[in-house]
Amino acid sequence: MTSATSPIILKWDPKSLEIRTLTVERLLEPLVTTLVNTSNKGPSGKKKGRSKKAHVLAASVEQATQNFLEKGDQIAKESQDLKEELVAAVEDVRKQGETMRIASSEFADDPCSSVKRGTMVRAARALLSAVTRLLILADMADVMRLLSHLKIVEEALEAVKNATNEQDLANRFKEFGKEMVKLNYVAARRQQ
Repeated sequence: MTSATSPIILKWDPKSLEIRTLTVERLLEPLVTTLVNTSNKGPSGKKKGRSKKAHVLAASVEQATQNFLEKGDQIAKESQDLKEELVAAVEDVRKQGETMRIASSEFADDPCSSVKRGTMVRAARALLSAVTRLLILADMADVMRLLSHLKIVEEALEAVKNATNEQDLANRFKEFGKEMVKLNYVAARRQQ
C-alpha cells in the first residue's frame, strides 16, 4: 500500500522564517517574551562588575545549545523530507552556538564592556534566529510526515470501498486498520 503514494506538495518556502504552525509558535512564545522583556528593563540598579554567575549562565546556554544540536542531528537523520535543509539548519545552529559561546565567555570576563555586551547580544539574536529556523523546518518535516501517513490511510480506505468480495473486504480492512494505527502513532508523537 505504501509504495503507491504520490508526493505531497506544500506551498511554503523553507528559507522563510514565517511561523505557520501553532506548535512552533507555542514553543517560541515564552522564549521571545523573555528576551523582549529582558531588553525592555533598561540598566540594572545592581552593582556593576564581574559576576560569578555569568560563567555558569554561559555554560548552561552552551549545554542547552549542545542538547538542541543532538536533537536536531537526530531529527535530520530520521527525516526523509527536507533532509538537506535540516542538516544545513543544524550546522547554522552549531556555528551560531559557537559564536554565542565565545561572546558570552568574553562578556562574562568583562561585563562592564559595552562592546562585548553588544557582541553577545548580536550573537544571541543570531543563535535565536538559527534555532527558530531549525524548529520551523523540523516542524514542517513532521507535518509532511503526518500528511504522508494520512494519504496512505486515505488510499487504504479507498481500497476498502473498492473491495470485490468478503475475503477481499476483510483483507483490505485489516490493512486499513494497520495504517490507522500508524497514523495514530505519528499524530500522538506530535502531541507530546
